[in-house]
Amino acid sequence: MTTKSPAREGPSPATTATEAGGEIVRTHQHTIEIVSDSGEGAQKCGQIFGTVSAKMGNGVWTVEIIPAEIQPPPRLPDGASGNRIRIGTGPVTNWGDQTNLVVAFNEQVLLARHRLDALADDAIILLENMWATDPVEAIQAEWRAAMEELSACSYRIIEVPMQERCLTVVEDPRRGKNMFALGMLAYLFGLDLDLVQDQIAQAFRKKSEEIFERNVQLLHLGLEWAREHLDFRIEVPRAPSVEPMVVMNGNQAIALGAIAAGMELAAMYPITPATSVSHYLGDVFETFGGVVHQAEDEIAAAGVAIGASYAGKVAFTITSGPGLALKTEFLGLAVMTETPLVVVDVQRGGPSTGLPTKVEQSDLLASIFGQPGDTPHVVLAPATIEECFQSMITARRIAEAFRTVVIVLTDANLATGVQPFPRPQPDPAWLASPPDLTPVAKGLRPYEWDERTGLSRRIIPGQPDGMHTITGLAHDEVSRVAYTSATNQKSSAMRSRKIAVLQQTLTPPSVNGDASGELLIVGWGSTKGAIEEAVERARAEGLSVSSVHLTFLSPLEPGLRAIFDRFRKVMTVELNYSDNPDDPFINTENRRRGQLAWLLRAHTLVDVDCWTRVLGEPLRPDVIHEVIRANVAGGGDE
Repeated sequence: MTTKSPAREGPSPATTATEAGGEIVRTHQHTIEIVSDSGEGAQKCGQIFGTVSAKMGNGVWTVEIIPAEIQPPPRLPDGASGNRIRIGTGPVTNWGDQTNLVVAFNEQVLLARHRLDALADDAIILLENMWATDPVEAIQAEWRAAMEELSACSYRIIEVPMQERCLTVVEDPRRGKNMFALGMLAYLFGLDLDLVQDQIAQAFRKKSEEIFERNVQLLHLGLEWAREHLDFRIEVPRAPSVEPMVVMNGNQAIALGAIAAGMELAAMYPITPATSVSHYLGDVFETFGGVVHQAEDEIAAAGVAIGASYAGKVAFTITSGPGLALKTEFLGLAVMTETPLVVVDVQRGGPSTGLPTKVEQSDLLASIFGQPGDTPHVVLAPATIEECFQSMITARRIAEAFRTVVIVLTDANLATGVQPFPRPQPDPAWLASPPDLTPVAKGLRPYEWDERTGLSRRIIPGQPDGMHTITGLAHDEVSRVAYTSATNQKSSAMRSRKIAVLQQTLTPPSVNGDASGELLIVGWGSTKGAIEEAVERARAEGLSVSSVHLTFLSPLEPGLRAIFDRFRKVMTVELNYSDNPDDPFINTENRRRGQLAWLLRAHTLVDVDCWTRVLGEPLRPDVIHEVIRANVAGGGDE
């Protein structure tokens, strides 16, 4: 049995008696989960609840709970599917610590969340009660055993006759409970029903009017049941933005960023959790002159994107870890031929096919060093949904200006998480310039490298006087195959030098907190919100801790050694694997460290420590807070 503690996310909620004798719980933040068997629509319920909350002025961060199998058997803890939504009065940057309120469609998926220590000890649980009287005795026994296990905590469990009520509207309650649950949440959190119905219409826009009306009926059914039977409501004060906002997940932001950057072709092969980028583009890309190409495999997708880019188009390819491995040879070709290419890698758990629906940050070293030979290129990692959008504009500009490969590392947490951010104002400067098709100057070679910068002019096929043969073999300035020592040394230097030029244009990262002190936490990617919230809590306790979050990982941002030298201890916090120093057989010589820690140790020669976990879920601020306490207090490595 796991020992549990209440979530530590700020001041205790205030409770006020209502006129009707119920209670209004006022709090600056609240975390909600909807969990069900796969196929019962809990994710859609959570998406709509999170989107409406954001549109009404709450800060929001959502995380989808996705089973590894496409359709796991029902009533299994491992098959839990759903959505976790954290809402707040101000901006919300991560999924928080533990859940305050759960809507569970059966007790087995609830057990899964309980056993993961995902629920606050005083969580309120709205639980479908049909299983207590199921005609199958084994199911009744499972219910009783689950209730006994759950009773060890101080949960407030409220039984809800979801199936019984939904049967008054639909023949198959599995296709109705999610809207009934949404109705209960709409009552509890005071959602605008017009906005809720608008989101339902959007979610079912490809269905019939009859289906929409039935879902709205189920919504009101849940709302009325909650009004009649629940003696509390939850108020998270809203602060509507004075500027226009958008609400979307990271994969949608990647897709819209590609459009805003003027990209013209997306080549991909379906892979979780990256596929929905192409789903979104498939709906809208053609409107902006773009093409989505679904190739026969990951290798072909990379080849199509490189071919389109070579021909002068602005192309990118989308994948996840296993697909990145398959694209390896083609990425080397793009580096050797200096063909601009953007690659989006939505990281998931590994190795091999690993954990397709779970989050990790384990592709960092593969993305930088995964190609054979010396293949310098650019790797950057957005940390928020808004940065997913902006990163595509940055990646396109760098890829074309430096004639190189740019890999954008997002992850499953960003891919499916929903967050509001200010509506971007399109800027013509974001768009790619039309290909330069003016005649090539007489005598200009296709790899006329500038000795100082390593840069050369990009020649488009068909450009007058620019005809040349392109090859992935070692080549000289006129693109002829050349194996001489001097040629290979020079071409390698030129490909590397332009990455150094890019590094010189970057600015040092900002320090969150004091510029010097006891402990510096370094992170990258989607862990930013959890790290910074943990640092803020620790600093409020008087602990000397600051943080730095890196966007550029190859090349690394400048000034890191100078920043590190101002702290007694530097450590990374990451979502990939590292050995604990006190594990059997582990010592300072053989310990595997977090992937960013390895990079930083090599580049700065600072003894950078690390704390990492690969639990298949985002990091929680309270856990990072405890790591900070242990390290600032001299408690040793975690």
